Amino acid sequence: MRNSVSVLYEDNDLLVVSKPAGLVVHSDGRTKEKTLVEWIVKNYPKIKGVGDPLPPELTAKGVPLKAADLRPGIVHRLDRETSGALIIAKNQESFYAFKRQFKKQEIHKTYNAFVYGRVKNDDGLIDRPIARSKTNPVLWSATRGRRGEDREAVTEYRVLGRTKDYTFLELYPRTGRTHQLRVHLKAINYPIVADRLYSKNEPALGFKRLALHSRLISFLHPTTGKRTVVEAPYPKDFQKAMKYFI
Repeated sequence: MRNSVSVLYEDNDLLVVSKPAGLVVHSDGRTKEKTLVEWIVKNYPKIKGVGDPLPPELTAKGVPLKAADLRPGIVHRLDRETSGALIIAKNQESFYAFKRQFKKQEIHKTYNAFVYGRVKNDDGLIDRPIARSKTNPVLWSATRGRRGEDREAVTEYRVLGRTKDYTFLELYPRTGRTHQLRVHLKAINYPIVADRLYSKNEPALGFKRLALHSRLISFLHPTTGKRTVVEAPYPKDFQKAMKYFI
């Protein structure tokens, strides 16, 4: 697994890694598969224990593991099929610093995606709340087919290229809701290529996984306060697909 996860940036306080598509960040407790957490514990054992304390209801039951042991240093996630930049905190101070930055929307992320259809506008703003889907509780929705509490969700986008049937986008999520980019793009009728959850279209452009890549992440360094920008190179499937848009 060491060869599949590459380190983009590292210092005493944090790591930024490039997560490959197909690797889950942490276990869901239902399946047995390799995770990014296993890679962290193997290669950076001192990070084990960094994270949120165990919830009181579990502490009362005498659970031996701390929550941080299950998700060491993890301050945010990427979907299994999404590739790209992801921050890992190396110590407790950095962990809480990043949690505060996410809450105050001081961490800025840039994604790239290929979508079905020819997006009309060169840029735009998707401002649609997200809630659970009425038809499938596993999914999320930004249309009328949703239930439960609405959560504010805002995404900016810019067109980088078009073909007759597809568009190459740059995406800037202002909020960090689960499946936000996937749900927002579906809501405006431009679902992400090879999105098996939110699109019935056949995979295209050579993709065998969700065509979404976390290309850039910008944050305030937890020690120096300096704005730091880290970029994740495009994986091979993105590089091949981009040739259609030149």
